[in-house]
Amino acid sequence: MSAEILRILRATKTVAIVGASKNPSRASYFVNRYLSSTSDYEIFLVNPTISEIEGTPVYPTLADLPVEPDLVDVFRKHDDLPSVLAEAIAVHAKTIWLQLGLRHDDVARDAEAAGLNVVMDKCLKIEHARFGGGLHLAGFDTGVIDSRRRR
Repeated sequence: MSAEILRILRATKTVAIVGASKNPSRASYFVNRYLSSTSDYEIFLVNPTISEIEGTPVYPTLADLPVEPDLVDVFRKHDDLPSVLAEAIAVHAKTIWLQLGLRHDDVARDAEAAGLNVVMDKCLKIEHARFGGGLHLAGFDTGVIDSRRRR
């Protein structure tokens, strides 16, 4: 799976974050900030309930985006995933990425049948940082938390 994720990350140019939030304590906010500041991806935010996040426009649906996204990064509840997949297929996305904690075998099967790459239960930020050598930038190698026992 690691080789496939690396291939996806390298091929991706545009990312749509579905379920984007302006709340800094939400994972989608942090992923947006991380990718916007550390990657060359063009990021598009999708959420029908807000119109902008820190000056960046937020689109109500994937169909409203000005481009066809390569990768659709999903921060939505399990029951919403089939409709997000239908939107991703309609805009000719290449990959549907279900964030940490999200798995939906029917969505995965249907996405693969439609020719999409599928990643489930993984964080795009963590995977990008892992392959880009930036885990320390993502807060994992801060030196504050140490697994070594003190003697």
